[in-house]
Amino acid sequence: MRRRVTKDETLEQKIVKAQEKVARTAAAHERAVDALQILLDKRDAKRKEEVWEAIINSRKSYEEILKMIRDEMTEED
Repeated sequence: MRRRVTKDETLEQKIVKAQEKVARTAAAHERAVDALQILLDKRDAKRKEEVWEAIINSRKSYEEILKMIRDEMTEED
């Protein structure tokens, strides 16, 4: 014979299921954030490499390039 489920038991079951879903969603969110951070780090490393190559291949000195960047930053403020 099947036991009847009360409204309180049904509510508790729904709460448990919702908590489990939140835990799964949080874990998936963390994995997605970690994957995004790895991609952003790779992009930043690539950009740094491109900037350094541009500096090395430039006819201007490091100091001249740095001054030019700082002067532009001052003009924007």
